[in-house]
Parts: sequence; structure tokens; C-alpha cells
Amino acid sequence: MTGVGTVAVIGEAVRVAGFGLAGARVLVAEDAEEVRTAWLSLGPGVAVVVLTPRAAEALDPTAPGEASGGPLTVVMPG
Repeated sequence: MTGVGTVAVIGEAVRVAGFGLAGARVLVAEDAEEVRTAWLSLGPGVAVVVLTPRAAEALDPTAPGEASGGPLTVVMPG
């Protein structure tokens, strides 16, 4: 193992703000364009991405992720 990666959380402010208290990198994204911009801003040090359901819907299902060696991506329950 080469080190500890960062956890990033992408989605609406009311759903993601609290994750910052646990040390996650919070990327507030209120619409689809902001979600895509946030996703593209993730650096190589991000190991896990948590998405709100709305954020997940905004991403192309073929967005880079776990299968391509990118970050493990999980979606919050609705």
C-alpha cells in the first residue's frame, strides 16, 4: 500500500456539509454541470468518492471509477 487516500463527497450542500467534520473533501454541487466539474477536479490522491443520488444521476455511467483504477465510488441511499 502506498499511502492513505482522500475521501471526497459530491452533492447538494444540505446532504454533504457534515462530511467535512469527518475530514472529507466536500465538493458542493447543486446541479449537473457543477457535479461534472467537481468530478473532473478530483486529483489522483482521492481514493473514495461518495455521491448523493442526484449527483450520481448527473454523472455519465461510464465515468472513470473503480473499474478503470480510479476512486471507489459509492452512492448515498436516497
